[in-house]
Amino acid sequence: MGVTAEKKRILFLVWILLVPIGLWYTYKHYPPQIAGHWLDMAAFLILYAIVASMPMIINNTPIFLMQWATLSAFLSYGLFVEIIFSQVAVIVLLLRLRVQKDQLFRYPLNFTMFFIVSFVSGLVYYWLGGNLAPNMETDIRSFWLAILYAFLTYVLNQVIIWFNLYFVYNSKEPYFGKDFIVETVTTLITFPIGFILYILYNQIGLWALLFVGIPFISLSIIFNLYYSSQQINEYLQKAAEIGHQLAGRLQVKAVSELFMQKLTEMLPVDYAYIFEEEDHQLKLIRRLESGEVLSNRILSIRKNEGIIGRTWASGDATLYHGKMEWRGLTNELMPDDVQSILSVPIVKNRDVTGVLLLASRRKRAFEKFQLTILDILCSYFAVAMENARHYELTKSQSERCALTKLYNFRYFQSLLLREFVKLGQNENQILSLIVIDLDHFKNINDTYGHQSGNEILCEVANRISKLVGGRGTVARYGGEEFVVLLPDCSREDSYQMAEHIRQAIANWPFTLTQSIDHQQQQIKITASIGVATAPDDAADAQALIRHADRALYVGAKRAGRNRVAEYSTC
Repeated sequence: MGVTAEKKRILFLVWILLVPIGLWYTYKHYPPQIAGHWLDMAAFLILYAIVASMPMIINNTPIFLMQWATLSAFLSYGLFVEIIFSQVAVIVLLLRLRVQKDQLFRYPLNFTMFFIVSFVSGLVYYWLGGNLAPNMETDIRSFWLAILYAFLTYVLNQVIIWFNLYFVYNSKEPYFGKDFIVETVTTLITFPIGFILYILYNQIGLWALLFVGIPFISLSIIFNLYYSSQQINEYLQKAAEIGHQLAGRLQVKAVSELFMQKLTEMLPVDYAYIFEEEDHQLKLIRRLESGEVLSNRILSIRKNEGIIGRTWASGDATLYHGKMEWRGLTNELMPDDVQSILSVPIVKNRDVTGVLLLASRRKRAFEKFQLTILDILCSYFAVAMENARHYELTKSQSERCALTKLYNFRYFQSLLLREFVKLGQNENQILSLIVIDLDHFKNINDTYGHQSGNEILCEVANRISKLVGGRGTVARYGGEEFVVLLPDCSREDSYQMAEHIRQAIANWPFTLTQSIDHQQQQIKITASIGVATAPDDAADAQALIRHADRALYVGAKRAGRNRVAEYSTC
């Protein structure tokens, strides 16, 4: 939820124009009756501060149930004192929440909000004939007016909160949901406490604040603990869901992308980095800054080097609430505006295999319990990454030639069928196939040995791959044969590509280092190449292979080898 600079200026202006004038008006027309009650007022003020320091969070908005204390202070000392106490409570609340510089507008916003609630409710009470310090046992009219005052404070408070959420913060979340019901019920329960406190205070003095305040404060602590446990349960549920989603990803890149995405959705993260161990150092494998995935910097970290190195060495998660806590731990990775940091080890089979570092521009952006959640998530991540790497390795081994690292015949056949489907659906207009066969390759194996033959196959594969680049797919078809599949490549362009391949093989000698006599030497070889194009030359995948083979053997081999031939029906 963002607040524009213009809205912030308006909030400061409204506060300056409204609150000082309102306080002057209140003091002038409803002066406080505080003579001889300074100790009692100090006790009430302390009670306000304690209640304000224990807010609930509803719809990301801090709410503290102090209407009961407000009611008692208002009836005892009047509107002016109640307004001053409420303004002090706002300061305590925002200090407790550790509002950052970019959130300073919340001071005038809350000052104005609490002033309006107190001022309007108090004026209605006085205008309808309410008295200061009424006797609730005999003054029934003031009793009902006090109930009206309490009701008005609650209604006005809800209206202003709703206005702030939707018009100041531009929130899209529904307001009248479970959180609203919870606050309404707890407010209705606590309002009678205000009447009890007022009546007891008139009878036994300051002891009333202890008898009423301590049980309420204890209840507030229990409620906050309950809210925290609910929050932890929600995080645990999210962590379990993320774990299932990570397990469903079969590519390493997809696993790290999903992991980063879920972390930024769950936590207030401005910067996120994933490091993995490689050659006894940590290497940066994933980098996200201000919501944008960036290319990885060349950065290696050793054990006990900076925050990340310490986490790697100790295997313990670390939380820093502000820059002052980690400033001495220099780390060249850390952006200048970072404040809060979470550094969590990535553990697999009890070994630390990496480190996750999350950072925020805000102080105290993270909670301590989130370390445990991140420990669980990092375990899920480590397992998912291992599974994805195993899957990619298995898939690669089943699709790649172990010698040349090119795609194998099985993969090529599958790809060719998929490309013909695209051709039939008009996703591509043309599909060209180049078949390459090395000339007299058996003689090379017989003369120099199979190790030298393997060297040549690998070098041929490398030369073809460099020439084709991203324009097509290169595969080893079998033995000394290679194929190149070129989607959306015309007959002329595919022929020119084949000619470049022929020249790259024929014009540059191959260096042998694994020959039978262990002598390094250079030899020249040539290749014959056939080219066919669909749909002109073939209507299906097998026909395209047959016709490219025919061009190779009839048009190139029989014609003298070391040449390129196109398929022809003639």
